[in-house]
Amino acid sequence: MPKEHKIYTKTGDLGETSLLGGKRVWKSHERVEAYGTLDELNSFIGLLKDQQIGEHYKSILATIQEKIFVAEAWIASDPQGKPATLPFLTDEDIKLLENEIDEMNKSLPLLNHFLLPGGHTMVSYCHIARTVCCRAERTVIRLKEKSQMDQIITRYLNRLSDYFFVLARKIAKDLGATENQWVTKT
Repeated sequence: MPKEHKIYTKTGDLGETSLLGGKRVWKSHERVEAYGTLDELNSFIGLLKDQQIGEHYKSILATIQEKIFVAEAWIASDPQGKPATLPFLTDEDIKLLENEIDEMNKSLPLLNHFLLPGGHTMVSYCHIARTVCCRAERTVIRLKEKSQMDQIITRYLNRLSDYFFVLARKIAKDLGATENQWVTKT
């Protein structure tokens, strides 16, 4: 009979958790905040991927989810501990996002106004992913101010927020949804 694996460990009941490598930190630690925000982003990406969108979008979003996990793992690693044997983010990962952005932009009208999120549920999900991505980037930058970290994570997140903005526009176009332009009333 297989041994039961319990999801709860009770080791975090007093507000601490372990980084990869075993170092104990408070759950309010900037590393936990950063990888937790990336985990939140990954959940929203999963929600977006579960919508009725094209298979190409789903494939790219699945790749992005894997890359977010890579970033989470590096952020969750104790920088003073034994070097982790983890996969890396690469310039090619950023180039994939740039290529996708460029390809989607080919079919989009020139943008002359700020856009208000909305117009269709799937478009809104893209904007939620974009704003959580921006928040994740800010948490990573705050962490970077205190601890050594590979610059590629912030570069990836910066490009990823751009990807979600353009994806929102492209999905709106695909669905025939109206882009909500913000025009000031003077």
